[in-house]
Amino acid sequence: MIKRSGQGFSFFFKHLIVVFLFPGFLIGNVKETPFLPGEKLEYELSWGFIPVGIAFIEVVPTDPNPDASWMIRFSVRTNGFADAFYKVRTEATTWVDSNFSKSLRYEKFQQEGKTKKTVKVEFDYDLKKVIYLENNLQPRHLILEKKVYDPLAIAYAYRFHPAESGIGRVLPTCDGKKFLDVKINVGDREKVKVPFGEFWANDVVPEMKNLSGVFKKSPKGMLRVWYSADNRRIPVKISSKVVVGNFTARLIKASGVQKVQN
Repeated sequence: MIKRSGQGFSFFFKHLIVVFLFPGFLIGNVKETPFLPGEKLEYELSWGFIPVGIAFIEVVPTDPNPDASWMIRFSVRTNGFADAFYKVRTEATTWVDSNFSKSLRYEKFQQEGKTKKTVKVEFDYDLKKVIYLENNLQPRHLILEKKVYDPLAIAYAYRFHPAESGIGRVLPTCDGKKFLDVKINVGDREKVKVPFGEFWANDVVPEMKNLSGVFKKSPKGMLRVWYSADNRRIPVKISSKVVVGNFTARLIKASGVQKVQN
C-alpha cells in the first residue's frame, strides 16, 4: 500500500501544474485582465480525507511596462505525513509574453521522492527551437513551429479567454522534451464549496487518452479543475481520480485578487 500511495503522490504532484488546462490570449491592458500582479493563491492538498500538503501560485510583480512579460511562480510541498511516503519540495516559474499568447521561458526545481533536478526551458521563436537544460547534462533541442504554452503557463491561459460550456479545444503544450496536444471540455456551472468560500464555477476536464502516468493504469481516471464563473476565473478546486485514490486541491486563501464585476 505504501508503494501504491507513493505512485499516487508522484502522479498528483508531477501533474498538479498541468491540470489547470486551457489556452487563451490577452485582450486589453492589465486593468482589464482577470488577475493583477501580486495575486497569490494558496491551496490545501489532500489524499481522500487526509491532508498531504500545501501549494501556492502567484503572479509576480515585474516591470510595469505594458510590453513586459508576465512572471508566474508555483510551489508545492508535502506535510510531515506525506513526507514519509513521497517528499515533495518543488518550485516552478514561467515567463509569458505580454499578450499571453506564448511561453518564453520555463524553470523548475524538482525535489520529489528520490528525484532532484533543475530544469530550464527556452522557447526561441526567432530560431524556431526549444532548448531544454536539465542539471549539468547536454542541452536538448526541439523544432518549434508554433506558439506553445509550458505546463505552468497553461494554468492562467484559461483565465484570459475562457470557452463556453460544452465547447472543447485542443491545447498546444511543450515541457521542453516533447509536444502534446490535449483536448479538453468545459462543463456547466455548478456550486463549489472550498475553505475560501462558495463559488459558482465551471469545471474543465481533459481527455484521459492523451495523458500518461498513473492514468494509463486507471481506466476510469479523471482530472477536473473548477474555475470561478466570474470575471476573475479563479481556479478554486482541482480533483484527480486514479487507481491509487482521489487527490484534491482546494483554495484556502487568496490575496491581491481582481475585483468582481457585476
